[in-house]
Amino acid sequence: MKHGLLIPPIGRYADPVLLSEIAAAAETAGWDGVFVWDHVLPNPVGPQAIADPWIALAAMSMTTSDVRLGPMVTPLTRRRPMNVARQALTLDHLCGGRLTMGFGLGVDSNRELSGLGEIVDPKLRGQRLDESARILAALWSGETVDHDEEHFEVHHISIAPRPVQRPRIPMWFAARGDAAPPVRRAARYEGLVPIQVSAPQLEAMLGLIVAERGTLDGFDVAVRPASAEEYEQFAGLGATWSITETTVDDPATLQIASEHPRDRH
Repeated sequence: MKHGLLIPPIGRYADPVLLSEIAAAAETAGWDGVFVWDHVLPNPVGPQAIADPWIALAAMSMTTSDVRLGPMVTPLTRRRPMNVARQALTLDHLCGGRLTMGFGLGVDSNRELSGLGEIVDPKLRGQRLDESARILAALWSGETVDHDEEHFEVHHISIAPRPVQRPRIPMWFAARGDAAPPVRRAARYEGLVPIQVSAPQLEAMLGLIVAERGTLDGFDVAVRPASAEEYEQFAGLGATWSITETTVDDPATLQIASEHPRDRH
Protein backbone atom coordinates (compact mmCIF):
# COMPACT_ATOMS: atom_id res chain seq x y z
CA MET A 1 0.00 0.00 0.00
CA LYS A 2 0.90 3.63 -0.39
CA HIS A 3 0.96 5.76 2.74
CA GLY A 4 -0.71 9.11 3.31
CA LEU A 5 -0.71 11.56 6.19
CA LEU A 6 -4.00 13.36 6.98
CA ILE A 7 -3.67 16.59 8.96
CA PRO A 8 -6.42 18.76 10.50
CA PRO A 9 -5.37 22.33 9.54
CA ILE A 10 -6.70 23.53 12.89
CA GLY A 11 -5.20 25.18 15.96
CA ARG A 12 -1.42 25.15 15.73
CA TYR A 13 -1.73 23.60 12.26
CA ALA A 14 -3.79 26.49 10.92
CA ASP A 15 -0.42 27.95 9.94
CA PRO A 16 0.11 27.29 6.19
CA VAL A 17 3.87 27.75 6.58
CA LEU A 18 4.00 25.01 9.21
CA LEU A 19 1.83 22.76 7.04
CA SER A 20 4.21 23.27 4.13
CA GLU A 21 7.13 22.31 6.38
CA ILE A 22 5.32 19.16 7.51
CA ALA A 23 4.55 18.23 3.89
CA ALA A 24 8.20 18.66 2.94
CA ALA A 25 9.30 16.51 5.89
CA ALA A 26 6.80 13.81 4.95
CA GLU A 27 8.05 13.71 1.37
CA THR A 28 11.65 13.41 2.54
CA ALA A 29 10.70 10.59 4.93
CA GLY A 30 9.00 8.56 2.19
CA TRP A 31 5.29 9.29 2.55
CA ASP A 32 3.29 9.08 -0.69
CA GLY A 33 0.64 11.68 0.10
CA VAL A 34 -0.22 14.51 2.49
CA PHE A 35 -3.86 15.49 2.83
CA VAL A 36 -5.85 18.00 4.90
CA TRP A 37 -9.32 18.21 6.38
CA ASP A 38 -11.88 20.55 4.81
CA HIS A 39 -13.90 22.00 7.70
CA VAL A 40 -15.13 25.50 8.50
CA LEU A 41 -16.39 25.13 12.10
CA PRO A 42 -14.20 22.66 14.00
CA ASN A 43 -15.29 23.90 17.42
CA PRO A 44 -19.02 23.91 18.31
CA VAL A 45 -18.69 26.28 21.28
CA GLY A 46 -16.33 29.04 20.19
CA PRO A 47 -13.84 30.33 17.64
CA GLN A 48 -10.83 28.21 16.74
CA ALA A 49 -8.01 28.87 14.31
CA ILE A 50 -8.46 27.00 11.04
CA ALA A 51 -6.73 27.29 7.67
CA ASP A 52 -8.45 27.33 4.31
CA PRO A 53 -7.58 23.94 2.75
CA TRP A 54 -7.06 25.29 -0.77
CA ILE A 55 -4.54 27.93 0.26
CA ALA A 56 -2.85 25.48 2.62
CA LEU A 57 -2.51 22.93 -0.18
CA ALA A 58 -1.09 25.61 -2.47
CA ALA A 59 1.59 26.35 0.13
CA MET A 60 2.29 22.63 0.53
CA SER A 61 2.65 22.19 -3.21
CA MET A 62 5.48 24.74 -3.26
CA THR A 63 7.65 22.79 -0.78
CA THR A 64 7.11 19.33 -2.33
CA SER A 65 7.60 17.71 -5.71
CA ASP A 66 6.42 14.10 -5.43
CA VAL A 67 3.73 13.52 -2.78
CA ARG A 68 0.08 13.58 -3.71
CA LEU A 69 -1.96 16.35 -2.15
CA GLY A 70 -5.63 17.00 -1.63
CA PRO A 71 -8.58 17.66 0.65
CA MET A 72 -9.99 14.64 2.48
CA VAL A 73 -12.81 15.28 2.13
CA THR A 74 -14.57 18.32 0.66
CA PRO A 75 -18.36 18.49 1.22
CA LEU A 76 -19.57 19.61 -2.16
CA THR A 77 -22.96 20.62 -0.78
CA ARG A 78 -21.46 23.86 0.53
CA ARG A 79 -19.44 24.71 -2.58
CA ARG A 80 -20.44 25.80 -6.07
CA PRO A 81 -19.26 23.36 -8.78
CA MET A 82 -17.66 26.03 -10.99
CA ASN A 83 -15.67 27.45 -8.07
CA VAL A 84 -14.40 23.97 -7.17
CA ALA A 85 -13.60 23.29 -10.82
CA ARG A 86 -11.44 26.41 -11.10
CA GLN A 87 -9.75 26.09 -7.71
CA ALA A 88 -8.85 22.45 -8.25
CA LEU A 89 -7.70 23.08 -11.81
CA THR A 90 -5.39 25.87 -10.65
CA LEU A 91 -4.03 23.72 -7.83
CA ASP A 92 -3.49 20.78 -10.18
CA HIS A 93 -1.31 22.98 -12.37
CA LEU A 94 0.49 24.49 -9.38
CA CYS A 95 1.49 21.08 -8.00
CA GLY A 96 2.30 19.56 -11.39
CA GLY A 97 -0.55 17.06 -11.50
CA ARG A 98 -0.34 15.68 -7.96
CA LEU A 99 -3.85 16.60 -6.81
CA THR A 100 -6.43 14.04 -5.67
CA MET A 101 -9.87 15.39 -4.81
CA GLY A 102 -11.71 13.74 -1.93
CA PHE A 103 -15.45 14.41 -1.79
CA GLY A 104 -18.28 13.56 0.59
CA LEU A 105 -21.61 14.60 2.07
CA GLY A 106 -20.08 16.48 4.99
CA VAL A 107 -21.34 16.41 8.57
CA ASP A 108 -23.22 18.78 10.85
CA SER A 109 -21.61 17.66 14.11
CA ASN A 110 -20.25 21.15 14.82
CA ARG A 111 -23.11 23.02 13.09
CA GLU A 112 -21.03 23.41 9.93
CA LEU A 113 -24.23 23.10 7.93
CA SER A 114 -27.10 24.22 10.17
CA GLY A 115 -25.11 27.07 11.71
CA LEU A 116 -24.48 28.56 8.28
CA GLY A 117 -27.85 27.97 6.65
CA GLU A 118 -26.58 25.07 4.53
CA ILE A 119 -28.65 22.04 3.56
CA VAL A 120 -28.77 19.48 6.37
CA ASP A 121 -31.01 16.79 4.87
CA PRO A 122 -28.69 13.92 3.82
CA LYS A 123 -30.82 12.92 0.83
CA LEU A 124 -30.63 16.42 -0.65
CA ARG A 125 -26.92 16.60 0.09
CA GLY A 126 -26.45 13.30 -1.72
CA GLN A 127 -28.33 14.59 -4.75
CA ARG A 128 -26.22 17.76 -4.83
CA LEU A 129 -23.05 15.72 -4.45
CA ASP A 130 -23.99 13.50 -7.39
CA GLU A 131 -24.85 16.45 -9.63
CA SER A 132 -21.71 18.37 -8.67
CA ALA A 133 -19.52 15.33 -9.29
CA ARG A 134 -20.94 14.82 -12.77
CA ILE A 135 -20.38 18.49 -13.60
CA LEU A 136 -16.80 18.47 -12.32
CA ALA A 137 -15.88 15.24 -14.08
CA ALA A 138 -17.18 16.60 -17.39
CA LEU A 139 -15.53 20.02 -17.04
CA TRP A 140 -12.14 18.52 -16.09
CA SER A 141 -12.40 16.10 -19.02
CA GLY A 142 -12.58 19.02 -21.46
CA GLU A 143 -16.23 18.54 -22.36
CA THR A 144 -18.70 21.28 -23.11
CA VAL A 145 -21.24 20.86 -20.34
CA ASP A 146 -24.99 21.23 -20.51
CA HIS A 147 -26.56 20.33 -17.20
CA ASP A 148 -30.07 21.29 -16.10
CA GLU A 149 -31.20 19.28 -13.13
CA GLU A 150 -32.82 19.94 -9.76
CA HIS A 151 -29.93 21.62 -7.98
CA PHE A 152 -27.52 23.04 -10.58
CA GLU A 153 -27.60 24.52 -14.06
CA VAL A 154 -24.68 24.74 -16.48
CA HIS A 155 -25.45 25.97 -19.99
CA HIS A 156 -22.96 25.12 -22.73
CA ILE A 157 -19.84 25.80 -20.66
CA SER A 158 -16.30 24.48 -21.10
CA ILE A 159 -13.16 25.54 -19.26
CA ALA A 160 -9.46 25.86 -20.02
CA PRO A 161 -6.75 24.90 -19.54
CA ARG A 162 -7.24 21.18 -19.11
CA PRO A 163 -5.86 19.62 -15.93
CA VAL A 164 -2.28 18.34 -15.98
CA GLN A 165 -3.68 14.89 -15.18
CA ARG A 166 -5.53 12.98 -17.89
CA PRO A 167 -8.24 12.17 -18.45
CA ARG A 168 -8.91 14.43 -15.42
CA ILE A 169 -8.20 15.03 -11.74
CA PRO A 170 -8.85 11.81 -9.74
CA MET A 171 -11.96 11.86 -7.55
CA TRP A 172 -12.30 9.77 -4.37
CA PHE A 173 -15.57 9.53 -2.44
CA ALA A 174 -16.17 8.91 1.24
CA ALA A 175 -18.46 6.14 2.50
CA ARG A 176 -19.30 5.21 6.07
CA GLY A 177 -20.39 1.94 7.64
CA ASP A 178 -22.91 -0.19 5.78
CA ALA A 179 -24.42 2.49 3.52
CA ALA A 180 -24.45 1.19 -0.06
CA PRO A 181 -25.29 4.33 -2.13
CA PRO A 182 -22.03 6.17 -1.27
CA VAL A 183 -20.05 3.08 -2.28
CA ARG A 184 -21.84 2.86 -5.61
CA ARG A 185 -21.15 6.56 -6.11
CA ALA A 186 -17.44 6.01 -5.51
CA ALA A 187 -17.44 3.12 -8.00
CA ARG A 188 -18.26 5.58 -10.79
CA TYR A 189 -15.02 7.46 -10.20
CA GLU A 190 -11.42 6.71 -9.11
CA GLY A 191 -11.48 5.90 -5.43
CA LEU A 192 -13.21 5.09 -2.15
CA VAL A 193 -12.46 6.59 1.27
CA PRO A 194 -14.04 4.26 3.85
CA ILE A 195 -14.65 5.94 7.21
CA GLN A 196 -14.73 3.98 10.48
CA VAL A 197 -15.09 0.54 8.91
CA SER A 198 -14.12 -2.93 10.01
CA ALA A 199 -12.52 -5.54 7.77
CA PRO A 200 -15.87 -7.28 7.13
CA GLN A 201 -17.48 -3.95 6.26
CA LEU A 202 -14.63 -3.11 3.88
CA GLU A 203 -14.96 -6.51 2.25
CA ALA A 204 -18.67 -5.85 1.65
CA MET A 205 -17.88 -2.39 0.25
CA LEU A 206 -15.33 -3.76 -2.17
CA GLY A 207 -17.79 -6.43 -3.24
CA LEU A 208 -20.16 -3.64 -4.26
CA ILE A 209 -17.34 -1.86 -6.11
CA VAL A 210 -16.55 -5.01 -8.10
CA ALA A 211 -20.24 -5.55 -8.82
CA GLU A 212 -20.42 -2.01 -10.25
CA ARG A 213 -17.05 -1.84 -12.04
CA GLY A 214 -16.26 -5.49 -12.69
CA THR A 215 -12.80 -5.15 -11.10
CA LEU A 216 -10.75 -3.20 -8.57
CA ASP A 217 -8.02 -2.59 -11.16
CA GLY A 218 -7.13 1.08 -11.35
CA PHE A 219 -9.32 1.90 -8.36
CA ASP A 220 -7.95 3.39 -5.13
CA VAL A 221 -9.15 2.44 -1.66
CA ALA A 222 -7.84 4.74 1.09
CA VAL A 223 -8.29 3.18 4.54
CA ARG A 224 -7.36 4.27 8.06
CA PRO A 225 -6.25 1.11 9.88
CA ALA A 226 -6.33 1.28 13.68
CA SER A 227 -3.73 -1.45 14.21
CA ALA A 228 -1.04 -3.48 12.47
CA GLU A 229 -3.49 -6.38 12.26
CA GLU A 230 -6.12 -4.22 10.57
CA TYR A 231 -3.46 -2.84 8.22
CA GLU A 232 -2.70 -6.37 7.02
CA GLN A 233 -6.39 -7.26 6.75
CA PHE A 234 -7.17 -4.17 4.69
CA ALA A 235 -4.16 -4.74 2.44
CA GLY A 236 -5.27 -8.32 1.83
CA LEU A 237 -8.73 -7.12 0.80
CA GLY A 238 -7.35 -4.75 -1.82
CA ALA A 239 -6.78 -1.40 -0.10
CA THR A 240 -4.25 0.73 -1.98
CA TRP A 241 -3.64 3.54 0.53
CA SER A 242 -3.14 3.53 4.30
CA ILE A 243 -3.98 6.91 5.80
CA THR A 244 -2.52 8.00 9.14
CA GLU A 245 -4.69 10.72 10.64
CA THR A 246 -3.25 13.06 13.25
CA THR A 247 -5.40 14.78 15.84
CA VAL A 248 -6.11 18.47 16.27
CA ASP A 249 -3.12 20.24 17.86
CA ASP A 250 -1.18 16.95 18.08
CA PRO A 251 2.36 18.07 19.02
CA ALA A 252 3.77 14.90 17.43
CA THR A 253 2.55 15.63 13.90
CA LEU A 254 5.90 16.87 12.61
CA GLN A 255 7.64 13.90 14.23
CA ILE A 256 5.18 11.49 12.61
CA ALA A 257 5.74 13.14 9.24
CA SER A 258 9.50 12.78 9.67
CA GLU A 259 9.34 9.01 10.19
CA HIS A 260 9.18 6.49 7.36
CA PRO A 261 5.51 5.42 7.18
CA ARG A 262 6.29 1.71 7.09
CA ASP A 263 7.90 2.02 10.50
CA ARG A 264 4.44 2.70 11.91
CA HIS A 265 2.98 -0.69 10.93
